[in-house]
Amino acid sequence: MTIRKHRLTTLLTGLLCLGVQAFAQNQEMSPLLMEAIGSNADSIPVSREECIDIALSQSPTIRIADLEVKRVNFAKRETIGNLLPQIGFSLSYQRSIELQTIRMNMGGQSQKLKMGSDNTWNTGFSVSLPVIAPALWKAISISDTQIAQNLESARSSRLELVNQVNKAYYALMLAIASKDVIKQNYDIAKYTAEIYKKQFEQGTASEYDVLRSEVQVKNIEPSLLDADISVKQCQLSLNVLMGIDDALNLYPTVTMEDMQKDMYAYMLESKSLSGNSSLRSLELQQKMAAENVTMKKFAWIPTLGASFNLNWLSLSNGPMFRDVEFSPYSSVGISLSVPVFSGGAKWYQMKQAQVQEKELAFQKENLVNSLKMQVDLALDNINRQAKQIDSSKEGVRQAKKAHEIMLKSFQIGAASYLQLRDSELADTSARLSYLQAIYNYLVSTSELDLLLGKDSAIVKAN
Repeated sequence: MTIRKHRLTTLLTGLLCLGVQAFAQNQEMSPLLMEAIGSNADSIPVSREECIDIALSQSPTIRIADLEVKRVNFAKRETIGNLLPQIGFSLSYQRSIELQTIRMNMGGQSQKLKMGSDNTWNTGFSVSLPVIAPALWKAISISDTQIAQNLESARSSRLELVNQVNKAYYALMLAIASKDVIKQNYDIAKYTAEIYKKQFEQGTASEYDVLRSEVQVKNIEPSLLDADISVKQCQLSLNVLMGIDDALNLYPTVTMEDMQKDMYAYMLESKSLSGNSSLRSLELQQKMAAENVTMKKFAWIPTLGASFNLNWLSLSNGPMFRDVEFSPYSSVGISLSVPVFSGGAKWYQMKQAQVQEKELAFQKENLVNSLKMQVDLALDNINRQAKQIDSSKEGVRQAKKAHEIMLKSFQIGAASYLQLRDSELADTSARLSYLQAIYNYLVSTSELDLLLGKDSAIVKAN
């Protein structure tokens, strides 16, 4: 683990340095980068696990999912905060323009009296606390479920990203291996054409043989060019998934033949669907729907709150700050709110929540049946592809042997060039089919891991 961690750190440092180098080519290259990429600054060998580690640490999708988990966590704390005492402070000033006037009979005469004061200062603290608040209590439980949903969403994003990186890595391996096969076929055709050309110059071969062999070389060149483009496209796809510079050329540390030797070590311990992300998300939705039903029922429960106020009041006449003298006054109270009638709104809201809960139960049943069928089909497909690999491997052996026999026959003049060329094409086709069979098997196992939601497929970036 320590060696792998050091290699991954070195690789990431090298990738970063290479990105900086694109903007500052005159600066000396980092020793860590040299260690990561060797003598070729454009070719970096990476393992599939390292690609997954980098993708999980660099992918914007994963970062967004992680931030969403943090956001919901803050929302839960907000809900908890509503259960705590709410403390407020206020300060107000009021200046009377015209005082109120009242009339009073005094000694048989009606007199006018001014009521109030020119300046009114009022300041103080207010405290409120929910004592009985079932809806708030249930909101905390719903927040926990929402957090679990977001965590599962983040996990699903990771599983999907791992599957995409796996397929991109396998596609790059297939493209490189296929290119090598086509290149070997091209080299053989080119070598044969050169032999015929020399024989023609010596008078032992016809011009027709020279032209025919050169045409074969030209016929292979487009396939070789397509193979080269395919490799570059696969490298670009892998770079995009990893979130690194698209100018970097990544190469697998293993070959398709290496994967074929070890791929039968893939074991399916269980067909349990407990790890399937879609099913787990639906179960969390069911849980939230049930909690929502309970919350709608809590709407009929009375709520009780307590309050406390501590204030200071100052009344004065004249200038604003003249004779300011604050006098304290305080109060404490309890408020009870009892829902009596709301036109049936609460009742129908509860009914909607119950219907939604039943819908999710049917959706889960349908999803489980569908997933079981997909798992069975995936296993059948993997078994079929394993047999296809064995068949293709035997085909490669037979095609190679047939080509060797035809080559010896051609060398002694017992076979024509067309027969030799047919054996070469058969050998090339068999090898390409063999590589494609290995690729199909590897992709199918990755898809099955995604379907079962195997957490072991996620390689954590340590």
